[in-house]
Amino acid sequence: MQSDNATPGSVRPGGRTARVREAVLQAAGDLLAERGFAHLDLIEVAARAEVGKTTAYRRWRNSTGLVADLLVDMAEQSLPHADTGSLLGDLTANAQLVAKTLTDPRQGKLFQAVIAAATCDEAAAAALRRFYDMRLTEWSPCIDAAIARGEIPAGTDARAVLTAVSAPLYYRLLASGDPIDDEAASTAAAAAAQAAAAGIFAGGAKMPITHKDS
Repeated sequence: MQSDNATPGSVRPGGRTARVREAVLQAAGDLLAERGFAHLDLIEVAARAEVGKTTAYRRWRNSTGLVADLLVDMAEQSLPHADTGSLLGDLTANAQLVAKTLTDPRQGKLFQAVIAAATCDEAAAAALRRFYDMRLTEWSPCIDAAIARGEIPAGTDARAVLTAVSAPLYYRLLASGDPIDDEAASTAAAAAAQAAAAGIFAGGAKMPITHKDS
């Protein structure tokens, strides 16, 4: 049984509880995508999921608890890390997964809503950080494998490399509005792989600076 003091999403339920969680998180994700975090209402989510509001409040407490559990579920359901045999192949697979998620009609809007919430709600921000921590942990073995193969230097920061892959894609989603397509994903992966091979993410290496003659 889940403790009343447990963090939402920290206890994996089973049986009927799992079915209730699935229904509620589906409804919460739908509402987030439709209206954003500011209009996420626990009572309305419970009604859509056909779950008693007392059950919803007891398990999730508030809208932020729903967001936290939704992100945990998304991380758990996301594909495992790739093992293509090369750093570029693995990073390309990672970039394609990120691009697919961000361009999905439902998940793309959902991420925009959660990120917007994280800018003004610390609990939502903490939930978002936990989500990315889980995903970076899942994909970090790709960097370890590349080090073992001699593709990149020892001491390369796995999380820095993976962040360099996804950051340009999130920039397109949240700032520039440029398309998040196969070309964008491939370019992000190739740039991160080349920088990693050059040692940019290992021990504070610096890019050489060249000057043109004036």
